[in-house]
Order: sequence, then structure tokens, then C-alpha cells
Amino acid sequence: MRRFAVLFLLIPAGLAAQTIHGKGGITLPAPPPTETVPVVDNYFGTKITDNYRWLEDAKSTDTRNFLEQQMAYTDRYLKQAKVRPEFADSLDALVHVTSWSTPIQRGDSYFFTKRLSSEDQRSIYIRRGWAAPKVATAKNPDAGKDIRLIDPASIGRDPNTSVSIVAVSNDASLLVYGVRQGGADEQEIHVLNVKTGKTLEDTLPAARYNSVDLAPDLSGLYYARFTHQGSLVYFHKFGTRLSSDALLFGREFHSELLGEMDLVSAQVTEDGHYLMVEISRGVPASRIDVVYRDLRKPGAPFEILIWGFDARFYPLYANGDWYVQTDYQAPNGRILKVIPAVAPEAWDTIVPEGPDVIDGANIVGNRIFVHRLKDVKSETTVYTLQGKASGSIPYTGIGEASRLSGRVADRYGFYSFESLIQPPTIYRYDTVTGKQEVFAQPRTPFDSSQYELKQVFYKSKDGTRIPMFIAGKKGLKMDGSERTLMTAYGGFNLSMTPNWSPLWAAWMQQGGWFALPNLRAGGEYGEAWHKQGMFEKKQNVFDDFYAAAEYLIASKYTSPEHLAISGRSNGGLLMGAAMTQRPDLFGAIWCGYPLLDMLRYQRFLLGRLWTAEYGSAEKEKEFAYLRAYSPYHNVKPGTAYPAIMFFTGDSDTRVDPLHARKMTPLMQAASTSGRPVLLHYSLKSGHSEGVSAAQLIEDYADQLAFLWTETGEGTAQAAK
Repeated sequence: MRRFAVLFLLIPAGLAAQTIHGKGGITLPAPPPTETVPVVDNYFGTKITDNYRWLEDAKSTDTRNFLEQQMAYTDRYLKQAKVRPEFADSLDALVHVTSWSTPIQRGDSYFFTKRLSSEDQRSIYIRRGWAAPKVATAKNPDAGKDIRLIDPASIGRDPNTSVSIVAVSNDASLLVYGVRQGGADEQEIHVLNVKTGKTLEDTLPAARYNSVDLAPDLSGLYYARFTHQGSLVYFHKFGTRLSSDALLFGREFHSELLGEMDLVSAQVTEDGHYLMVEISRGVPASRIDVVYRDLRKPGAPFEILIWGFDARFYPLYANGDWYVQTDYQAPNGRILKVIPAVAPEAWDTIVPEGPDVIDGANIVGNRIFVHRLKDVKSETTVYTLQGKASGSIPYTGIGEASRLSGRVADRYGFYSFESLIQPPTIYRYDTVTGKQEVFAQPRTPFDSSQYELKQVFYKSKDGTRIPMFIAGKKGLKMDGSERTLMTAYGGFNLSMTPNWSPLWAAWMQQGGWFALPNLRAGGEYGEAWHKQGMFEKKQNVFDDFYAAAEYLIASKYTSPEHLAISGRSNGGLLMGAAMTQRPDLFGAIWCGYPLLDMLRYQRFLLGRLWTAEYGSAEKEKEFAYLRAYSPYHNVKPGTAYPAIMFFTGDSDTRVDPLHARKMTPLMQAASTSGRPVLLHYSLKSGHSEGVSAAQLIEDYADQLAFLWTETGEGTAQAAK
């Protein structure tokens, strides 16, 4: 308790007496004072002081006391947010609908997850046969019925325990599933005998598994597990001790020592002939190597399919032949047929590079389905295995379609389609006739006909043309008075497509605009687009975001005081840059699971993997540009910062919560605007999905209530 015994010595006297004024009539005392304990680091002759280094220790008594005070302070704010019950009711209706995952077909059986409208977690189900229940027979009384196989509620009392499908055997007799606690990345691996309903005693303990797959003879599991020393591939034989699992692929191959940033995954080909291993170099991968082992030959060595090229190769396998989707000498991607042991220049081109980036490809029903992004909108073209175009999957309007899932020998594949104003519908696609049928469609209380979705283009600071999706109720005013919520990501070659989210839908239902710009460093326009926002060019990402805000303001969608922004993870870094670089441009900021201390991020959890995207302050050249934008190191005392909510939790095992813990008191002490700076810290939530629907609704309601309140006076009802 020592650090909280000297309260008024810890923060400027003016701030200690300051009353915080939120919008909507909310008032708070000054934030809980936090002691500064300076630690000085020397980076290549530049001395950097860190006053809150002690908050990096999550388990210390002082840190837990700090969190208790901050959580009580945030709760005091939320209890005054009059609009919160409205958002909670809207979110409850939007979240608590029966929903499905895209099914996995094995013969005449379909495996999928489903959450009933009354439930908080998804269960794993099987449906035997596509036919409707009315055709059930004495031989198959369950035809067309959804039968629950795994119910997370039966695993433990924690409502934040979730399950997922990991693998299914070809004969549908074994189901491999994962069990995750809260939002942690780690999961346990279990195996269910589908016929008996019994779970095998064999369990892989909680860890980060890059992949898990069944042996063709169902004798055990191949799994790739990530550790802080790198990724390794093992084989576990059912009925044996885990300590006797055989190491199949280690840290050295082809005279090359694999590093801790090389992520390895392993998968058995559909025909059971080969174990295929992918080695991804860095996060995101700048190079992917592929090797394989013939499982029909006991003790056979791994052979090289692709090795040593600075490009990404995503392998596809069909009928004994290898194909790859690659950006090798093709930044927008192409499909090649591989000739092992021969250089890629000699491989046959099946699908050439085009003007639109290839976002993924699958082989289903002996056809190649190539998924592209055309100005960030989904298009899927069908090709024969010889490369002849043979049609496309038609989509209606602006939206996001998932890749067609299925296997080479399957006639049918499955995909979902959704948009910012259209909940997802899952379709079954006939690869022979092109006919589509609805597999599942949730009954979501959202009338899409009452909303509009458009795409616009604007110019960034350097003149680059940037796309942005904008959605909202038809008839909203264009006079700068409407609340607007904008989110973005901008990193790791990830494309931000216009997908459905109950969170954004609830905001729009209350009468606000929603905007999604597609910033550089994403994958929307291929690797060239990604590279324009990496390393020393990261400022381009931030500038793209500010230009989006300026477009919305100039076009009269909103004004700075009515503009809310949100982002998580790498998007949380974006929020940190926005609050420190352009505090004048935004009314409220939600900064979730963020990276903020860019000089030390690589020291914690998975941070060192991301040096392939950001660089590392341990290198002098990279230190210079990281220091220039690191949010934690660019907070300026005496600045009028907007209202801010930092959001994280103990279960985030990917981005260390220390970033939000340290940034909160720093920003609270620096801001002179009198606006709230809050830390929302959950003991359950984490980076990954998996928290209960009830927890999700509470978290979403807190987020939206804060953003709505701080971007205008009055309740949401009054703005409708």
C-alpha cells in the first residue's frame, strides 16, 4: 500500500483538485493518483524516463491495488451513463440470436458450432444428412437434426469457457476440439469418439497450438506447438504418455536453424498420403517454406516442396498434385502448379496475377475457387485444375464473403456472406450446378432495408487514394451534427472487410454513422500496400486515418466533438497515435488491448514476433522512428486530450496489459481538458474470442455508452 499513501505528492496540485466533466451530465473527482517511480533507460545515447515501469508487474500488490482503484473509478463513470441501459438492451437482442459456424462435411455428416438464442456459449453439433427431419427413417432417425456433441457448460462452471472444432476424421468417427478459458490464446485439446459420445483420456494441455490434425489411421495426433524457443511438430500416439510424444520436425532443417520467430504448422493431406509442414518466417510472414513427408513410408524423411524464396507460398493439394497460391514475383498473387525440386520459374501458371489481390484459394469438387478483393469487396472466380475460368459465385451488393470451404472430393462447399448492415447467412454451394441453398440464417432484429452502405475514396496526406466504407440509417443529417464512430486497423497484411458486428449495428441503431477506412499496412491491395505502412513507414497508416476523419468532417457527416474512434490490438496502437498526434480531431477514443510502449513491446508475451512488422528499439535505426511515434513516449503534459477509455484484461496473453496499465496514469496526469480518462480492466476478458455472450454484451455496452455519451449531450433515444 506504500504507493497509495502519498496521494497528493504523486500528481500536479491542479489536477488533484480538478473535477472531471464527462458529457451527459457525468461528473467525477480527479482520477486516482498514481505514484511515479522514475526508471531511466539509455538508447544509443538518448535517455528515456519511464515513470510507471512498476506497473509492468501484473501480480504485485501495488499493481492490483492500482487496478482496484481504477476499476472503481471507471465503474463510477459507467453508473452515470444514462444511455448504457439502452445499449445493453439493443446488444442483448442483437447478440442473443441463434447463430452457426460454417459446417465441416464428412460424408453425410456435418459438424459445426451453434449457440442458441438463450445460451451464452457455442456448442459443437453434428447433423447427419442434409435432408429435412421429415425424411428421417428408422435406420436414420436423426436425419436433418442438429445433435449436440460438446456443451461447454458441462466442462466447467465458468461461463467464459468456450469450445471450438479443431479437426474431424474422414470417417466422421473422431472429433478433435479445443477448450479455451476466457479470451486467452492457449487452449486444451481433446478428442471425442463420436459414435460412443465418450471423450478419450488423451488430452493435450493448455498451450498455443499452431495446428492439430489426426493421423490417417486414427492412431494419434500430429500437433505443432508454439513455445518461446520456437515451434515444434510432434506426434502423440493415443494411449501413451505425453512425455513419449515423438518430435517430428525440430529447430533445424536443410542446414538452417529455425528461429523463435518462425511459426510452424502441420497438416495431413486429404488423401492421408502426406504430412505437410509450413514454416512461416515472422509475423506477418515474409517468407513461407513448405516440406512434406510420405506417411505411407514409415520413417520417410521430409522432402522440400518450396524452400528459400523470399515470398509467401500457401500450398494446395489435389489428387497427388501440389499447387500454391503465392505472391512470388506477383504482389497481387497467382496460382501455380508445383514441380518439386524445380525452381518456381519453371512451374505452370494456373491462375495468373490480375489487377485485384488474391485473398485466398481453395480446391473443392476438383475446382479452384479463387477469392479476390476488388476495392475491398469480395469476388470469387471458379477455375478448373488446368486453369480454365468456369464461372463465379454471385454476391449481392457490398459485403464480405468467406472462402468456400470443403474438400477436393466433395461436391458441395460452404461459405458465408455478410456486410456492415446484413447479418451473416451461410450457404451450401453445389460445385457441379452452381446451385446455392441456405444452410443457416440467424433471425437478427436488424432491418437492413432501413440502412445504407456506401464506399467512398479519399486522399491521404501524401496523395494516396484510400477506400472507406460508411454505413448508417437512411435519412441521417449531413450537417456535421451526427455522432460518428470510426474504426480501423492498418497492419500485418490484414484486410478490414465490411463484415457484420452486433457492436457496430447497435451504434447504427441508435442513430450514428459508422465508418471503416482501409488503411495502408493492411492486405487490401496486396503486399505493396502492406509495405507502405511497415517499419519506418508506419506514419503513413496514422496519416491515412486522420485523412479519413477529415473527410468525414469536411463532408458534414460529423464534427470533431461528435467523432468517436475505436481500435484494438494493432488498432489500439492506432488509437494511441491518434490521441497523442491529433487530439484535436476526436471527441472520444476507445483504445482496446493496445500496444502503446513501442520501445519495450518486444520484451513481453508475443511482442518479439511483431518486430517483423514494426522493428525493434534494440536497433539504433529502428529506435529512432519507433520513438518518434510511440504513444507512451509522446504524451505531452498540459495538453487538452479527448475523452479516453483504455480497455484490456488479465486474460490477454497476446498483447501484455501492461501497455494500458502504464498509459492510463500517464494520460490522466497529462490531460488538462477535464475530460475522463478511464481504464476498463477485466479479470476475465482477453485478446481472443471466447468470453460468454453475457460478458460480451456488458463489455460492448460499456464501450458504446462511453463513446456515445462523450460525443454529444443527451441520451441515444433523444437523438433518434
